[in-house]
Amino acid sequence: MNRVATCGRKTKETDISVALNLDGSGNNEIHTGIGFFDHMLDGFARHGLFDLQVSVKGDLEVDCHHTVEDTGIVLGTAISKAVGTKAGIKRYGHMILPMDETLALCAVDLSGRPYLRYEAEFTSKKLGDMETETIKEFFYAVSYSAAMNIHLRIMDGDNSHHMAEALFKSFGKALDMAVMEEPRMKEAWTTKGIL
Repeated sequence: MNRVATCGRKTKETDISVALNLDGSGNNEIHTGIGFFDHMLDGFARHGLFDLQVSVKGDLEVDCHHTVEDTGIVLGTAISKAVGTKAGIKRYGHMILPMDETLALCAVDLSGRPYLRYEAEFTSKKLGDMETETIKEFFYAVSYSAAMNIHLRIMDGDNSHHMAEALFKSFGKALDMAVMEEPRMKEAWTTKGIL
């Protein structure tokens, strides 16, 4: 099965290209213009074992909002395209991930229905050049464009860097579980017949 996708999006605010291989080894090349965001996407790819290439030119002279949100849109589109009909995959994935004092939960369902439940209160307004409030916008954009449920919660923690990193890494690991092949299933795992 060839589960790869290349997607792009160009607006007056951003010009984005994403290449994703769900069956990779965590190799990635990420250039968003926002160092901390690059670091988060690196954690997502490495811990999900996804090969990921991201190239973004955004209106960073305004702020990082459009760059982060639009990258989420394109990544979500790539996830949806790469996973295809969802035949023969586990569909659900989850991870409770510790990172020092932080404990993060992520659960996903490749249901065909977008939904984000997000509970994270950061102690810092910015991490490097990235506003922490844009983290929610990123995951909302991924959930909507990939048509998937994403539940994210910081269960414990007070260091904003650790909290953000735990969210991205737990999302990578939960998504990896959800896209794993289930040899006992040949079709999409649903009572409806289609996802």
